[in-house]
Amino acid sequence: MEETEKTTKTTEEMQVGKITHYFAKIGVAVMQVTNGSIKAGDEIHIKGHTTDFKQKVSSIQIEHENVDMAEPGQSIGLKIGQPVRANDAVYKNI
Repeated sequence: MEETEKTTKTTEEMQVGKITHYFAKIGVAVMQVTNGSIKAGDEIHIKGHTTDFKQKVSSIQIEHENVDMAEPGQSIGLKIGQPVRANDAVYKNI
């Protein structure tokens, strides 16, 4: 087990964006993509002062339309499994 834990901790991540808003009632976060790209199926890591969890991206929306991928400069909606806060950083494995 220790080998797996060490391998997981050394996985490189790059910041792909940050959370700008969270709609608690519907569990949706708005994320500004700042670097790289993000697509459905990616595993993301959301980290902030009180936030630290990983989840798979099930879908991405831009202006209420489903899209497969988002690039820098776009603001997207993500269904999130746990509460997040504005300015939480979003990372993905590289």
